[in-house]
Amino acid sequence: MTALLLNGKDLAAKKREQLKRDVEELATQQIVPGLAVILVGEDPASQTYVRAKQKACEQAGIHSVLIEKPNTITEEELLREIDRLNEDPTIDGILVQLPIPDHISEQAVIERIAPNKDVDGFHPINIGKMMTGEDTFLPCTPFGVVEMLKEANIDLVGKHVVVVGRSNIVGKPVGQLLLNEHATVTYTHSKTKNLREMTNLADILIVAIGKPEFISAEDVKDGAVVVDVGINRVDGKLVGDVEFNGVKEKASYITPVPGGVGPMTITMLLENTVLSARKRP
Repeated sequence: MTALLLNGKDLAAKKREQLKRDVEELATQQIVPGLAVILVGEDPASQTYVRAKQKACEQAGIHSVLIEKPNTITEEELLREIDRLNEDPTIDGILVQLPIPDHISEQAVIERIAPNKDVDGFHPINIGKMMTGEDTFLPCTPFGVVEMLKEANIDLVGKHVVVVGRSNIVGKPVGQLLLNEHATVTYTHSKTKNLREMTNLADILIVAIGKPEFISAEDVKDGAVVVDVGINRVDGKLVGDVEFNGVKEKASYITPVPGGVGPMTITMLLENTVLSARKRP
């Protein structure tokens, strides 16, 4: 068996074409969706990611604002900048690119963004709505993962999903979203005992642990669907948290790195921004 690819790049392109049409439709109502991104400091990975977001906004016709601040900015100054954007009627989505400097509370920043402009889906109010299955902004990477599985017509109902990783950004929310789709979900992490036994029970294995090629063929049961959320640079090459060449011979579906989950993250951010624009008061 050689796994079929879950190609996030192709699905992202398809969704972005639809988003362009949605933006054009909003333009007939004199609405231009607006996304503001605050970048603190000069982290190269963050700069690259922000540039990709800006380019994607431009292609979709979304108004994009980049606000760059030095590492020396105080927490109070950053919160005031968020307050200003919360009040700006041309801005539908606000995103503070993580990580931010240690002297600034990440939680304080997340909670300062108005829930109706929290297109990253990290505000506690939006997380709570996600937990209870209410309509809200969903965290972009988990949202993208679920969309990829649905696009491939992979049945989620009653399937055993094992999530490797428990971050607030990916691990916890992706498990909750799949639980909302009637899957049975098990969370595992760095402290889990007998991790290989757990991963071998998975019909669908979601890996987001941040360790290069951590999951090998021995960790995966025959025919499992494997979603690799990790992205790591090793010897100048991008690799995931899954040892791709070995695992693809056992899995039924697998996401490549790059070109798998990554392109979907920005796409779902754009989708949340357009959704927010539709809900303008």
